[in-house]
Amino acid sequence: MMSAFLSQISETLEGIKADGLWKTEREITVAQGARTQVGDREVINLCANNYLGLANHPALIDAAKTAMDNHGYGMASVRFICGTQDLHRDLERKLAQFLGHDDTILFAACFDANAAVFEPLLGPEDAIISDSLNHASIIDGIRLCKAKRYRYANSDMADLEAKLQAARNDGARHVMIATDGVFSMDGYLAKLTEIRALADKYDAQLMVDDCHATGFMGPNGAGTPAHAGIHADIVTGTLGKAMGGAIGGYIAASQPVIDLMRQRARPYLFSNALPPSVVAAGLTAIDLVEQGDDLRKQLFENTVYWRAGLEKLGFDLLPGEHPIVPVMLYDAVKAQDMAARLFELGVLVSGFFFPVVPKGQARIRTQMNAALTRADLDAALAAFEQAGRDTGVLS
Repeated sequence: MMSAFLSQISETLEGIKADGLWKTEREITVAQGARTQVGDREVINLCANNYLGLANHPALIDAAKTAMDNHGYGMASVRFICGTQDLHRDLERKLAQFLGHDDTILFAACFDANAAVFEPLLGPEDAIISDSLNHASIIDGIRLCKAKRYRYANSDMADLEAKLQAARNDGARHVMIATDGVFSMDGYLAKLTEIRALADKYDAQLMVDDCHATGFMGPNGAGTPAHAGIHADIVTGTLGKAMGGAIGGYIAASQPVIDLMRQRARPYLFSNALPPSVVAAGLTAIDLVEQGDDLRKQLFENTVYWRAGLEKLGFDLLPGEHPIVPVMLYDAVKAQDMAARLFELGVLVSGFFFPVVPKGQARIRTQMNAALTRADLDAALAAFEQAGRDTGVLS
């Protein structure tokens, strides 16, 4: 039986390879940065979520080291048993103040936060209305909940209103709209001003996953709700991208919501607390972000320059203002060939293809960060031109 089981898995793996969908991991041998090293090769890094360039910031490293000296290496427990330190509550309170909510609750990752948020709040009498491009973690979190599910076409406000009407006509007790603040494969911003208006019209709650915005979108980097000038009822986010690039997620919301999460959220109740080093660095990261207007300015200047350079070369880009700049290649094999050639030319990128994006929508998702210099960007543009010609993407 085991032989047949492993044989079936091997056939599946061979099919993934034959379809050109095989993913590989490259081993980085130094710190994450604008330039990094894979083996013995230095490369320009265009594929990390390190938007503000904080992943190797000395202040974060010092905070992490000091926390290990003072608070130890790990918690060896879940929060409600003996896994909560003063640092955890300090970070939760500071995040809440930064984001404009009553309180926050920490998780191992935002995937866990999104897995946790729906099930304790909504039951079979309720409804969740989800954007069709929402992150996999939102989709999985909704599957764990017994609420009735509706899905609306990406950023289609007429379709969202139709689903809100349907939920109310179906007798939903409570309705929640769930959306990414930024759709990470495309760099599109959710239409939060319009979504908030519809939520208010139909007495619905608004939940926003803000992983690809916290720290650099909106005033003081407070995220897409601040960027749109609205208040989201529930915000989930991460410390693993612009906020230092380590690990850790959170839910920010009103006090009753957070209190219920502490009592009922399964990924919280059955997972170890975040290690002190990560929590202390998160506290320092908020300080850097709140003082980070120069970093945000540089990030968006880099984004404008990079997008204009790629368009001038003739690449097909998805439109947008976000530091995620997808280069559309449509074919999975071509995306991998292009990424491989760019690596040979000293640029680190990843090809994205099914199941991460729909079939026929393969791309190289480039990402800007504030630590990239103009020389880095010019060198990367030259590499893209060469790789594009070598692989037949550019004529």
